[in-house]
Amino acid sequence: MATHMSRCRTWSRVPRFGIAAYRKYSSGSGYPNISLSAPLPGIPKPVFASVDGQEKFETRITTLENGLKVASQNKFGQFCTVGILVNSGSRHEAKYPSGVAHFLEKLAFSSTAQYGSKDEILLTLEKHGGICDCQTSRDTTMYAVSAEVKGLDTVVSLLSDAVLQPRLLEDEIEMTKMAVRFELEDLNMRPDPEPLLTEMIHAAAYRGNTVGLPRFCPGDNVDKIDKNVLHNYLRSYYCPERMVLAGVGIEHEQLVECARKYLQDVKPVWGVSTPANVDLSVAQYTGGIIKMEKDMSDVSLGPTPIPELTHIMIGLESCSFLEDDFIPFAVLNMMMGGGGSFSAGGPGKGMFTRLYLNVLNRHHWMYNATSYHHSYEDSGLLCIHASADPRQVREMVEIITREFIQMSGTAGEMELERAKTQLKSMLMMNLESRPVIFEDVGRQVLSTGKRKLPHELCTLISNVTANDIKRVTSKMLRSKPAVAALGDLTELPSYEHIQAALSSKDGRLPRMYRLFR
Repeated sequence: MATHMSRCRTWSRVPRFGIAAYRKYSSGSGYPNISLSAPLPGIPKPVFASVDGQEKFETRITTLENGLKVASQNKFGQFCTVGILVNSGSRHEAKYPSGVAHFLEKLAFSSTAQYGSKDEILLTLEKHGGICDCQTSRDTTMYAVSAEVKGLDTVVSLLSDAVLQPRLLEDEIEMTKMAVRFELEDLNMRPDPEPLLTEMIHAAAYRGNTVGLPRFCPGDNVDKIDKNVLHNYLRSYYCPERMVLAGVGIEHEQLVECARKYLQDVKPVWGVSTPANVDLSVAQYTGGIIKMEKDMSDVSLGPTPIPELTHIMIGLESCSFLEDDFIPFAVLNMMMGGGGSFSAGGPGKGMFTRLYLNVLNRHHWMYNATSYHHSYEDSGLLCIHASADPRQVREMVEIITREFIQMSGTAGEMELERAKTQLKSMLMMNLESRPVIFEDVGRQVLSTGKRKLPHELCTLISNVTANDIKRVTSKMLRSKPAVAALGDLTELPSYEHIQAALSSKDGRLPRMYRLFR
């Protein structure tokens, strides 16, 4: 017993930590009594930043004497994103070998009049913590640099040189040909067929014109493109009237000053521009089908190979991004949603969209069902991509045509509100990123001469009603379908049957009767 008492006295001398020690330290009266709602005594009154008017967040636009537009968006921070957007892309190649824009994308930021090689450009940018990139689409070419704000003068000078003074040396063109051939080979071998299907659906929907022209250089054209072809194209399309210098994170006056210094009186390396040769063709939606028979059994080998799948994409004409119906179509696309059958799910992942609820959740054999919306200045395309086992292609096509027909029904209040909320949240989250703001500013100013701010777009989204969805869907269903099919197409229904299903009341394919199977 004495031994036990001795041990207790020993433990009682051990110092205590945590809450008990804190209580003892604070005079034994519990926690300090400090108000969290009243200001602390002796502390100066805080001064909060305020926005005086709308000029702090509006996009400012200035047009120079030569026609070049300068657009900027103020965003506080140490870094800025600046670039030049040109109204040129694969849709403007009707008079040239297809693939010129693809070549220019690969040749961007190579040697120029001021810089002897791409390495010199990268070293110059590294001094300002910068990176550069060039991307081409069907209607826009974008040269962009992200760097420290202090290096703005160097950045604009470098952009001017890269866009207007490229050397286009023979060695660089030969290296680009190798890069293009590799990319074409990779496009046909990759497990994800979405880029290839997107090419095919555009070619089917706009056969031989504007946005239906190849986005990637066809293999037969690689050797046809040389310095003369590139200069002829640049002479027509790279003129100040078709360009926007956009910047995010810099003062507007500073950007305009740099534009006047480096972009106003600069003579391009290809000579005087001839904008009279610009192709002003309007997109002509034709509809149609493009099929590519391909063995998909070995696209992804390994311990867990992807099973052999047939991929189908069906599209209908929507509208241009300049029309009022663009917003209802964007909401409809979000309402359809979809994705892969192995999505992680969870809130915000679109698990309550129609293509999940009506297709993937009910038909376990389908591997993918996803809605896409492509929109341009004179037309648009809303399409659904689906993939399944080659033996179930006919059933898969009927499921997709039925979903198109059901779009014309009255949308439920809850699913409509969910789609609008999801679209607004996606818009706002994407515009948290500086490069995305830059692209949004540049593209809007290039196509319309002004920019709709995010809160204006959110208001337009909120105003979309079920009647708007019904109206745009009814209009869309009157167009001929565009179909792209890739893989084993033995069970693919004929184009006429797909068209008949999309013209019917229930979206079902015409019945086929076979004597022998």
